[in-house]
Amino acid sequence: MKIGVHPNNLHLRLARLWPGAFADLQPIFVSYAEGRDTAALLESGDIDLGGTGSTPPIEADMRGLGVEYIAASAPRPANGAIFVRSDSPIGSVAELKDRRISLIDGSFHTYLLARSLEGEGMSLPDVERVESGARDSLADLLEGRVDAWVAMSPRLEKALERDDVKPIVRRGAAIPNRSLFWTLERNGLSAAEIRAIVSELSRIGVEIAADPRAAARLLASGDRGGTDFDAWEKVVRSRDFTVFPIDDEIIAEQQEEADTLLRHGHFDKAIVLKRPETTR
Repeated sequence: MKIGVHPNNLHLRLARLWPGAFADLQPIFVSYAEGRDTAALLESGDIDLGGTGSTPPIEADMRGLGVEYIAASAPRPANGAIFVRSDSPIGSVAELKDRRISLIDGSFHTYLLARSLEGEGMSLPDVERVESGARDSLADLLEGRVDAWVAMSPRLEKALERDDVKPIVRRGAAIPNRSLFWTLERNGLSAAEIRAIVSELSRIGVEIAADPRAAARLLASGDRGGTDFDAWEKVVRSRDFTVFPIDDEIIAEQQEEADTLLRHGHFDKAIVLKRPETTR
């Protein structure tokens, strides 16, 4: 089984390094740059399974790719914040109107921003979204190229320790912010393979929780972004690595996100997500 691994999905990133992970499925771990590439890699057959935030699978379904959800993490509302400079006159989401906001658009960042704005009677068109890509978003913020920055782990934890930036949104603005593990129906994973994936993700999650220092050492050993062991240990300890099979509640959360992003004009058509009992 070809399992996609990108830097921002820590569960699969750790699985690639975890002793014996997915052994019964004869895994081939395929590295790639970011979660938004997952749908294209699944569509081309370069991977059979991917893990992302909540938004990329909805984007894939909007393209008519036929997403099949396999499993989901526990909610992770702490893994998201919106920062401004400490000397900024912006003190709340209400003051973001017409401001430039750096984010990874089409990731959970978009949903976090939409829900945060919605709470103040605004919508995505009320701000200017600036795609961060591989740029240093913190430098863009500090040097005034953007007015706000949507951040996530592990950079979020380091930003919270700084005195030159401040969060105006913390703890995810009431979005669940789960990791979703998914494939496409066309890839034809069997029921037995899906059960094995859920079981193995769950087992690895339990072992990570039991030994967070070991997990932090693995993450730090291969880190090219400068995040050290202590920072990784904080990230691992702050996160719930429990994994659940897909159920109606999780699909309902995804439907709520799809409907919200439609209201905000991010999507141009409605979609009805398949319930677990109607998936293959």
